[in-house]
Amino acid sequence: MAIEEAPHHWVRRALFPACAAPCAAQAQTAIGAQDALRPAGIQAGHILQLWHGTVALCLLVFVVVLGACLLALWRAPRGSRQSPADLGTLDDGPGTRERRLLYAVAWGGALSSAGLVILLAGDVLAGRALAQLPVSGALHIELTGHSWWWEAHYRDPVSQRSFATANELHLPVGRAAIITLRSDDVIHSLWVPNLHGKLDLLPGRTTEIRVRADRAGTFRGQCAEFCGLQHTMMALQVVAEAPERYAAWADGQQRPAASPGSGSAAQHGAQVFRNSQCAGCHAIRGVAAGEGVRIGPDLTHLASRQTIAAGMLPNARGHLAGWIVDAPSLKPGVRMPAIALAPGDLQDLLAYLETLH
Repeated sequence: MAIEEAPHHWVRRALFPACAAPCAAQAQTAIGAQDALRPAGIQAGHILQLWHGTVALCLLVFVVVLGACLLALWRAPRGSRQSPADLGTLDDGPGTRERRLLYAVAWGGALSSAGLVILLAGDVLAGRALAQLPVSGALHIELTGHSWWWEAHYRDPVSQRSFATANELHLPVGRAAIITLRSDDVIHSLWVPNLHGKLDLLPGRTTEIRVRADRAGTFRGQCAEFCGLQHTMMALQVVAEAPERYAAWADGQQRPAASPGSGSAAQHGAQVFRNSQCAGCHAIRGVAAGEGVRIGPDLTHLASRQTIAAGMLPNARGHLAGWIVDAPSLKPGVRMPAIALAPGDLQDLLAYLETLH
């Protein structure tokens, strides 16, 4: 076996199939909860109220219909093979039974229509409440959906910070964010149920969603529109944190990548990055070979993220090694190719990527 093939053999043996399920489970834990019944923002709260009202009305309809069925069964005459046909009682006048049935159907139709009107009114009121979120001094984020990962560009009109990251959003608690949604290829759909409802990302068009996190936490976002083979592996981590912690995070994200120490393994790893296929698809600010490239996620501060591969794997050295040398076997259909590296070059590249905090 040639030396450049060794990493591939190690990845297939070490990662599949024994570690595939545990890795996915660990990544799900790291990326946070996804729970529409535990709102973390006022807009998710409005949606939950609409849900509670809808469930209550549907439960009332169910109880009424079930009660009517049980009453009809209780009052129904017991018959046998010799029982005459049920033609009504003798004291029923001509057309009396038909009028009773007509009244019952009319009342049922009227009550059903009233229920639908109530649901429509609740939906309209919830929509208005969602649209009335104050956005003065809001944070601006442009979120682009790719197959299958998320690209985020931040623009803060208050601090004038601007930077790019991937598969992860950080929001300051109590401050609104205007998120402009774009798609680079097919229709995607953003859904962070703890903060808001679903909204599609359409190729060639822009849509906009406004959110505000009112409590700190880590929440899972998900592409909710089938977009291809790895649709379910297109997660977005949303971190709501105190304003001062967000400011520190944003300040770090705005800085270029730190230069590795002279003569270190990380310095050689940076050279491996520049000379390999990595620099053809990924940008690292401060590394000229990758400046401005947007085929793959921005890696300037890769080591600060909790997951890789759009939430599929924890951001740990072994998982990162497997992703580099044979991403298609981990996530079939992904655009990132398998990269053949000598073991020493791979270890130095990992050492460099771990410096990108």
